[in-house]
Amino acid sequence: MLRSKADFYNERVNAFKIGALFAATAQLGFAAKAIFIKLAYAEHPGLDAVTLLALRMIFSLPFFLAMAWWARRAAAAADMKPVPLTRRDWGYVLLLGFCGYYLASFLDFWGLQYISAGLERLILFTNPTIVVLLSALFFARPITRRVALALLLSYAGLALAYWHDLRITDNVGELVFGSFLVFASALSYAVYLLLGADITKRIGSMRFTAYMMLVATVFVLVQFALMRPLSALDLPMKVYAYCVGLAVFATAAPVWMMAEGLKRIGANDASMIGSIGPVVTIFLGALFLSEPVSLLQLTGASLVLGGVALISLRPKSDAKST
Repeated sequence: MLRSKADFYNERVNAFKIGALFAATAQLGFAAKAIFIKLAYAEHPGLDAVTLLALRMIFSLPFFLAMAWWARRAAAAADMKPVPLTRRDWGYVLLLGFCGYYLASFLDFWGLQYISAGLERLILFTNPTIVVLLSALFFARPITRRVALALLLSYAGLALAYWHDLRITDNVGELVFGSFLVFASALSYAVYLLLGADITKRIGSMRFTAYMMLVATVFVLVQFALMRPLSALDLPMKVYAYCVGLAVFATAAPVWMMAEGLKRIGANDASMIGSIGPVVTIFLGALFLSEPVSLLQLTGASLVLGGVALISLRPKSDAKST
C-alpha cells in the first residue's frame, strides 16, 4: 500500500517533534550536571573532585558497558561486522579517553569547587570556538569574517558573565583559579574533538563513546586508589543520591537522548536546541543553589550563545575553510 504525501509529511513532523524532545531533554540533563556537583560539595564540605568524580564513574559504569554491548548488538542486527581496532586505534582510544573524558571531567569537577554553575556552563559552551582556534593554529585553517565575529561575540559575552561573578565574589583568587581549571577542561575536550573525528566516523559514535568512557573510568579509579583511602567513600547518603543523579540523569541518559535526537533532527537543529543549556544552568543555579542572576550575566550569556551559534550553524561554504 502506497503512502500519501500527507502521511509521509506527518511521519517527518512526528519524527522531528520526538527528536527535538530528546535533544531538549538531553540539554536539561547536561545543564543539571553542575547543579548535582555543587549540591554534593555543599552537602559535605570535605568532599573533593577526586572522590566525587570516582563516584560518578562508578555509578555510570553499568551504562557505559551497556552502550558498548548495544553498539555491537546493533551492528549484528544490521549484518554489519564491527570494524576491528588496530594498535593505532587503541592508542587513540587511550589518548582521547585520557584527555577527552578523564582530564576534561577532572578539571571541570575541580573548577566547580570555586566558581558558579552558570559561569562554568558558559565557559564550557565556548568549546566550538576553541576548536576553531586550535584548527587555525595547528591545521592552518583560515578564520573567516563570520567566525571572527563569532569569536568576538563569544568572548565579549564571557567577559560580561565573568564581570558579573567578579562583582559578587568574596575571593577573586578562587574565581580566577576555578575559571582557569574549567577553561583547561574545555581545551582538553576540544583536543579530543579535533583528534577523534576520523576514528569516530570509522568505528561508530556510540561504540567510540563507550570505549572512551570505559578508559576514562579506569584512569579515574586509578587516580582515586593512588590519592585517597577507601574511607573517603564514607559519605552521607545525600551525597550518594546526588552522585546517582549525576551518573544517571546528567551523564548516561542525556548522552543516549542526544544520540537519538541527532538521528532524528540532525546536528544543526540539535545545536540550536543545545543553545538553551547555559541559560537553563543559570536558572537552575538560581533555583537550587541560590546563585544570583543579573542582567549583565544574561546579556553575556546571550552574546556567548549568539557567537557559538554563528560557528556551529555556519553555511557549508564556510565549514570547509574553518
